[in-house]
Amino acid sequence: MKGAKQTTLREQVTVSGTGVHSGLPVTLTMHPADDDTGIVFQRVNPDGTVGREIRADVRAVTATEFATVLGDAQGPLCSTAEHLLAALRGLGVDNVVIEIDGPEVPIMDGSAGPFVAALDQAGLTSRAQPRRYIEVVKPVRVTKGDAIGELRPYAHGFRIEAEIAFDHPLIGRQALMLDVTPDVFRREIARARTFGFMKDVARLWSAGYALGANLDNTLVVTEDRILNPDGLRFSDEFVRHKVLDAIGDLALAGLPLIACYSTLRGGHRLNYAVLSALLADRTAWRVVEGSTEPARRMRGQGRAGLVAPAFGPERS
Repeated sequence: MKGAKQTTLREQVTVSGTGVHSGLPVTLTMHPADDDTGIVFQRVNPDGTVGREIRADVRAVTATEFATVLGDAQGPLCSTAEHLLAALRGLGVDNVVIEIDGPEVPIMDGSAGPFVAALDQAGLTSRAQPRRYIEVVKPVRVTKGDAIGELRPYAHGFRIEAEIAFDHPLIGRQALMLDVTPDVFRREIARARTFGFMKDVARLWSAGYALGANLDNTLVVTEDRILNPDGLRFSDEFVRHKVLDAIGDLALAGLPLIACYSTLRGGHRLNYAVLSALLADRTAWRVVEGSTEPARRMRGQGRAGLVAPAFGPERS
């Protein structure tokens, strides 16, 4: 983090695919952007002109039932943004403008891997301004039924500690704990695919969801086996994908987090609730920026001085 500058793409890059829920074809183009732009989605009209625009921010979340949906007072702009957001945050992309000509980010292979490949094709470049972060300074916890999520202080960057528990012999309890860096994201998280249960297919279809789901973009689990011919990419691919989703959902903070996120039986709804609770508590976080000064050791701490305050919460 020390001395980190904001980043953007070296050049634009385009991907095409199908929406996992809508079943509609969609093309998405990512463009370089100026400092402090953040992650911005622009809806492309049928005539090729740019229509509505929305910044990827927790305040733009309009639904979290089966995917993260971004919109405004006019309605949804794009859904299923979490895998793309995870790739952007996981690789450390601060500023990008994303043009999309459909209602849903393409599912690709069900993971963030194809988005990572696209970003690698475009390349990244540093900008002039220092990167800013949201540093969590006190724990914020949300409980929803048997699901628990907590953001708490963590001095060494961004860490996720996730545990899932499914009453299913092929999944059961799985846990994963890791510090999220670009290398770790590429190696451990990016290729983990979304998953679903065969028993839920009819209900989802009748509700208008999963219309584009198939074995090429979703891990499909029956009562006793996985239907995908290639099997699992990781023995614990299910929890890894939950981590991927959490990284994407927490990217809606608007800035990278300096925090540890712990989640038990979590999902989009819980991730959104925890992030919303954090940002609503102005005593729980502050914005800091990368410091070019040498790190100073503070009494009782092994690492310190990584960031310098830019502005903080209003305290009573």
